[in-house]
Amino acid sequence: MDFADRPLRIIHSEAAGTFGGQEHRVFKEMMAMRERGHFLEAICQPGSMLGERLMREGFRVHLLKMDGIANYLKGIYKVACILRAGRFDVLNTHSRRDTVIAAAAGRLAGTPLIVRTRHLAKPPGSLWTYTGLPHKVVAVSDCVREQLIKRQVEPADVATVHTAIAAMHRLEHSSLRLELSIPESDIVVCCVGHLRVQKGQRQLMDAMAQIMQVRNNVRLVFVGSGSQWEPLQQHALELGHAARMHFLGRRDDIANILSGSNIFALATQFEALGTAFLEAEFCGLPVVGTRVGGAPEAVVDGITGFLVPCGDEPALIHALTRLVDDPDLRKSMGQAGASILGHSARFTVQRMAKHMERSYLKWLAGAPAAQKEPAF
Repeated sequence: MDFADRPLRIIHSEAAGTFGGQEHRVFKEMMAMRERGHFLEAICQPGSMLGERLMREGFRVHLLKMDGIANYLKGIYKVACILRAGRFDVLNTHSRRDTVIAAAAGRLAGTPLIVRTRHLAKPPGSLWTYTGLPHKVVAVSDCVREQLIKRQVEPADVATVHTAIAAMHRLEHSSLRLELSIPESDIVVCCVGHLRVQKGQRQLMDAMAQIMQVRNNVRLVFVGSGSQWEPLQQHALELGHAARMHFLGRRDDIANILSGSNIFALATQFEALGTAFLEAEFCGLPVVGTRVGGAPEAVVDGITGFLVPCGDEPALIHALTRLVDDPDLRKSMGQAGASILGHSARFTVQRMAKHMERSYLKWLAGAPAAQKEPAF
């Protein structure tokens, strides 16, 4: 069958109930692939934020409970029926839980292509959900791809398709400083990300506290929600800088917040790619991050920002201090990041969809997909 002669019938599965970077990628990918003329549906857990957003956009979403052995067995049967009835060409799974259900069902239903997308920047444990159940794997960065290959996934069976972000631009006027009563002369360091231990917000707070001890014109703004919401605010009180460490919660006006900031920082312990870095660079902010996972694919060290070793507090303090004290360096690095991303299509939604389509079609035709995308 020549799949290139007609739109593909694609169904995604995702077990998560929250809406983080992984779920955002699924949402953007489905929207973009639909725009390219393909037919898409999804399998999500009841009450999931991804499922609700997809339904609002007009996608059909099959609701499936995925917890527990009883739901596992029922789920395989139900998904196999969905796949057979929908005559899908591609099943794309995203989390371990949905993969063990949906990919097993795909094997039973004879779905032509089963793909697992790997979103995490840690070497996988069991390979069953990468080589046993799916036919092929998509990695969200070259770093993730290399980790899979080191775990004995065949190079021809895994393709890098970088996660895309919507193009952002620095706004001429931001409401951030008015909202928080921050003087224009103050330096605002912004951190956007889910509030969880591995994102390193606590380490960033400790480093910033050292800087705040000797510089009274520095603020730290956190955007995001999560399990560390209350512990981090308590830590700000313990550090004695609660009045200069602001927690905004989940926001939809990221460009507005970044446009009111001077520096972006994220001391993450793991990062598959670092879309938050890319958003900051689009808005003309210099970046301070940790040299982990796919971060070097998003940040050009020494040009668009600084990458420091994970857990190296003196190095983190030094990088932040250099940018706090040098407005010309902030400007040049910010301009470099915006210019590089502005002239590159590497992280656009259109490119992501094109490369996913190309990988699907080559794999369906029995050929290896492009293994690695070119650099900037």
